[in-house]
Amino acid sequence: MTEFVLNQTLLAIQPSQIRSFNDRISGIDGILKLTLGEPDFPTPSFIKEAAIQSINADLNGYTHSRGLIELRQAIARFLQRKYQLNYRPEDEIIVTVGATEALFATFMAILNPGDKVIVPSPNYVIYGTHVKLAGAELVSVDVSDSEFILTGERLVATLAQHPETKVLLLNHPCNPTGATYTREQLEDVLAIAKKHQLIVVSDEIYSELTYGDAHVSVASILPEQTILINGTSKAHAMTGWRSCFIAAPTNFTNQIFKVHQAAVNTPTSVSQYASIAAYDQGDDSILAMRDAYRERRDLLISGFQQMGYATSAPQGAFYLFVKVPDWFEGDDFAFCLALAEKAKVGVVPGQAFGEAGRGYFRLSYAASVEQLQEALQRIATFTQQERGE
Repeated sequence: MTEFVLNQTLLAIQPSQIRSFNDRISGIDGILKLTLGEPDFPTPSFIKEAAIQSINADLNGYTHSRGLIELRQAIARFLQRKYQLNYRPEDEIIVTVGATEALFATFMAILNPGDKVIVPSPNYVIYGTHVKLAGAELVSVDVSDSEFILTGERLVATLAQHPETKVLLLNHPCNPTGATYTREQLEDVLAIAKKHQLIVVSDEIYSELTYGDAHVSVASILPEQTILINGTSKAHAMTGWRSCFIAAPTNFTNQIFKVHQAAVNTPTSVSQYASIAAYDQGDDSILAMRDAYRERRDLLISGFQQMGYATSAPQGAFYLFVKVPDWFEGDDFAFCLALAEKAKVGVVPGQAFGEAGRGYFRLSYAASVEQLQEALQRIATFTQQERGE
């Protein structure tokens, strides 16, 4: 067979370790998987009904490449109502095929070969893939010793080492740690970003799943330098609908739009009609799901503490980031593999989220209380057996 020379950048890129590990353990009989970040709630009925109505009305053709103007208007209303943000639907909002496409289009539009992107770590694995595809370099800043929060002081120190940095990437609330920033913490970091004229890419896909104080958007503090990414996937239980958005000043959106149009042309029509209902009518259903996630979080924190595992109390998203116990002889990958094979509980090794994640594992509590209780029981039995108790 002829050996063709393909994209050389891809040779250094591996598929998602989250998905790879999930695939590896999926064949274990009886395994209870808490690996993927996918809501276990069904999409609310009024959202599904809006989709059905659009299908029955034969509204299944191409839409504007930026998305239906009615949907962009609904997004603008959502952002103003929730976060006091003001974006023009006509040219400051782009509807994307999930947050992943939003991130890809953004990085391809703003980065040049040799640029650097600073990101707190542990972080979502796909960030590094996108940055590398754009020919740029991801600079990971280990924040595991500061409750997984990037401080202004640490950002200053990192910029001193990497003065050519162009972009600051924030994920708030964070996957995998659930850490979220207060207004004061954001102001501390964003003052530095403003001084150094950094573009701030803010992935706020978990913004509505915040358990303490109300979510503060990065764009509410530094709108002229922020590219905001959000959508329906997590809070509205619509991961498979692939409906998210980018909101930013036109000097960003006009360039991002070119990549978006080249990659997907137009978002899926039926998902867009469903999303109008999600943004305009979904507040109550979000609250109900958020309350359920908070209950599950508290159940898991209590259970792991009783077993002697060290874990933080995440203030957002639906993940618990847990320290691999000192008594285990092996790294986080070996721990997660042993847990899957012996206890039949699937979690994700922390190293899937970068070097700063080594020694941890991520557990998704987007599962029923009954499943989480069963998982805790299995982990407790595993712990006792491994410790010889």
